[in-house]
Amino acid sequence: MNDVLRPVLVLGGAVVIAVFLGWLIDRGLRSATRRKPRNRLPQLLRRCQAPLQVLLVSSALQVAHGPSALDIPQNAVIETILAIITTAASAWLAIVAAGAVAENILASYAGRTDDIARVRQFRTQLTIVRRVVTTILAIVASAIAILVLFPALRTLGASMLASAGVLGIIAGVAAQSMLGNLFAGLQIAFGDSVKIGDTVVVEGEWGTVEEISLAFITIRIWDDRRLTMPVSHFNGQPYENWSRGGHEITGTVFLYLDHSTPVAELREHLHSFLLGRKEWDGRSWSLVVTDTTASSIEVRAAMSAANSSDVWDLRCAVREELIGWLHREYPHALPRINTAAAVLPGPREPAEGGGQDAAAEISGNGVAPPRARRGAERRE
Repeated sequence: MNDVLRPVLVLGGAVVIAVFLGWLIDRGLRSATRRKPRNRLPQLLRRCQAPLQVLLVSSALQVAHGPSALDIPQNAVIETILAIITTAASAWLAIVAAGAVAENILASYAGRTDDIARVRQFRTQLTIVRRVVTTILAIVASAIAILVLFPALRTLGASMLASAGVLGIIAGVAAQSMLGNLFAGLQIAFGDSVKIGDTVVVEGEWGTVEEISLAFITIRIWDDRRLTMPVSHFNGQPYENWSRGGHEITGTVFLYLDHSTPVAELREHLHSFLLGRKEWDGRSWSLVVTDTTASSIEVRAAMSAANSSDVWDLRCAVREELIGWLHREYPHALPRINTAAAVLPGPREPAEGGGQDAAAEISGNGVAPPRARRGAERRE
């Protein structure tokens, strides 16, 4: 009876103590959040509750496994499993804690500055650094689990470390694309070419940068689709970044109208319409004739806005308003296709010596028919 009761009491007591310790830490973080609500770090660190509990319980079981005097054939397997869980929980806790600290730093930085572009740049850099740290921690935890917890593989690990130069060359050649995306991601993060939240035009698609990882960039297109592209694309291919250098942007609307369009009145109506639109930031506007063809003129209306979202709404509103105003006030200014019969010029006066017959048969284009030409030749 003692052989069963002692292990249960020791191991159960260790689990209870570990859970109680995790509960105390969580209560302390909650109390710190109530005392200093402006400090978000305690609230963010509460996300570590799950990995912390796993780490405390696995560590307590490892410590209590020996004193429990548990005598079963699978003791070595249990110790290995507990060690693996402890290692994985430690990496998990470090990753979650690093994310909480990074988010707190970003929130603190955003509260101290009004420069949105700098905040987005800092957020991009923190995101890339977090992903690099997460990858390194995962690799280190895996290496510890393989090389330390499994003694049979230590010799293999030593051999792999001895030939690390050759393996590095082989891995570099095999993972050339992955390494290229990794360094491209670091270059983007610290080179300030594109940031999370920037409005870009890539492959003919307009959208906002939603996520930057070590390998891919996700762009949220205006219709809520997601365009995922490798990071290296932004270092090797041209793209438009409407947010670089400031959020202000100038939009254009092109109209193709009849030559009789009253451009001056149209210009005045555009100005009066912009004065009543909240999307227009008041920086600049214009309406000019940019081109003309045999059947129409090209009119370009330009207006400025504070950001890409406002300029899109403003362009649509201006286009709709100008067309509607022309339709109400000057319907003849809208382009039309002429389907009436062509008006031909009348017959021309015959030349001297041409004869009455030839003059009567001269066609509308001034060219005499063959019969008239033959009569004129006989008279000559």
